Amino acid sequence: MSALLAGSDLFSAPASPKPLREHQLRAIGMLRQSLRSGKRHVVVAMPTGAGKTRTAAEIVNGALAKGNRVAFTVPAISLIDQTVAMFESEGIHAIGVMQSNHLRTDRSQPVQVVSVQTLSRRQRPNADVIVIDECHVQFSAVRAWLKDEPRKVFIGLSATPWARGMAEDWEELLVPVRMQELIDRGFLSPFRVFAPSHPDLTGVKIRNGDYAEDGAAEVMGGLVADVVSTWREKAFGLPTLVFAVNRAHAASLVEQFASAGIRMGYCDANVDLVERKFLFGKMARGELSGIVNVGTLTTGVDADVRCVVLARPTRSEMLFVQMIGRGLRTALGKEHCLILDHADNHARLGFVTDIHHDRLKDGKGERDKTRKERGEPMPKECPSCGLLKPAKVRACPKCGFEPVRQSEVEVEDGELIEVTRHSKAVKLTGQAKQRFYSELVSIAQQRGRSRGWIANTYRERTGVWPKGLFEQPIAPSPATIAYVRAKDIRFAKSRGKR
Repeated sequence: MSALLAGSDLFSAPASPKPLREHQLRAIGMLRQSLRSGKRHVVVAMPTGAGKTRTAAEIVNGALAKGNRVAFTVPAISLIDQTVAMFESEGIHAIGVMQSNHLRTDRSQPVQVVSVQTLSRRQRPNADVIVIDECHVQFSAVRAWLKDEPRKVFIGLSATPWARGMAEDWEELLVPVRMQELIDRGFLSPFRVFAPSHPDLTGVKIRNGDYAEDGAAEVMGGLVADVVSTWREKAFGLPTLVFAVNRAHAASLVEQFASAGIRMGYCDANVDLVERKFLFGKMARGELSGIVNVGTLTTGVDADVRCVVLARPTRSEMLFVQMIGRGLRTALGKEHCLILDHADNHARLGFVTDIHHDRLKDGKGERDKTRKERGEPMPKECPSCGLLKPAKVRACPKCGFEPVRQSEVEVEDGELIEVTRHSKAVKLTGQAKQRFYSELVSIAQQRGRSRGWIANTYRERTGVWPKGLFEQPIAPSPATIAYVRAKDIRFAKSRGKR
């Protein structure tokens, strides 16, 4: 029996001269303590920027120093060579690969890198310690291995280990560091979020806990022009990743950007690793302004990305964090990452730094609720500049605007508006009232309309006269522009009838 399975420490003294960061040392210490307590299936949460590669190498080196054989599983065949190169850069050279007729095939080596596709053919390496990368994906071959050999040590690594059902296979979740700490210590970039669009997703079906692709694509397709115009206004010149709903939506975005004289690359699951590197190289050289992608580029992206455009709505905290995480890597001269959320993801889920889980989830109960559905405080949109600011922060950290309190009564989300014969009942927050009024002020200034037109249009939409609102114009949303256009058409038709 190996030293590990006999209950002694997994790790010897640090094997690499490269010093570990404080949170990496914390991760190793927490893992050692968990294994000493008798746990065998342990997940370590390592957010983007935490140095998962360095931590994984320390785990492997420590296990080797105790005479244990190690298997490291990767979620895709395309990651085999990348993983081998990563280990070799950390001084680990006794590596064999289990994947078809790979040139590094050597079952005698104490470290075996294996893809889940190989595991699905029941070709399991002989190992004492098994490290599962991206363990939140929950491949059936990995789950079967966990169940078949419950006494072997399995260590899961993931930036987002929050998938339902993980508690059925894993015993403990270790959280050595959170994303906000990494930002505060300079290992990740700060970020700023703007929400220029507010799509109506109320009619879109929920499938497997997230928005159905066809319905979401139909809604988001109407915002393609807004995505391009907002990017030109706020992010021109910033290397950008755009997350689209499906291939048709992504192609439409690329075409709309091209019509505006902006070259964007395209990437989906069929674009291989070599082509992806080629696209990122072109973006780094300025030959592309960014890359529009579908269902990819949520992990393993180390490029200099300074803007993330969320044109894909989601209820999934994992997908949400993975998308934004692509833009949080630090880079020379990068002050912050700009996030343009056209899908209202922040209105449902909050900031990525607010998402915390200390326990693994089981597969029971109803579907997961969003943070907004759970009644947690949500970011608020500055009515002056559109920046999303933390809940309960009054002064905007970007423009300094601070709304004047109109009364001592706090208005909560979902305030019911008076129903009159001029309008249907609607639900608006105090913030949404101000935004709509400010958008009408902007339209009135552009089209030479009176304050009376502003007040009457506001009343038609909300059912009440505007009171206590300030005349600070902001760029109107597509929804408000469409509402005013429809109102003008109705007025023109009524004049024609008369």
